Amino acid sequence: MTYPFNRLAGFASTPAGEERRVLRLLPRLLIIGSLLLGLPSLGVRLFEAIGRAPSPTLVTTVDIYSISLLVLHWTVLFTVAIVAFIVMVMKGPGYVADGYELEDADVPAAERDGASR
Repeated sequence: MTYPFNRLAGFASTPAGEERRVLRLLPRLLIIGSLLLGLPSLGVRLFEAIGRAPSPTLVTTVDIYSISLLVLHWTVLFTVAIVAFIVMVMKGPGYVADGYELEDADVPAAERDGASR
């Protein structure tokens, strides 16, 4: 059976390193970080619920900052995940994507005429 990609002869794969640990840690960081960044909005609403109503502009300001920090957190984690995935793929085995000989390739003039320099 012929596979579309053949492993490159003599190419040694690099053992897994920090990128695997980072990829395993990312879901936990996503959940814990998202919950922690939601706490200020929850805190303002709890003050409102117990009768110490903050000004409406404070609630809106805290919500805007919380949402923007949450989006920033998700973006940073997504970027770190992409980088860790690329490092993991690049440490894998090397493949020959096009290992077929070209029958209609041009031959240099020196080889075609049999002349040597």
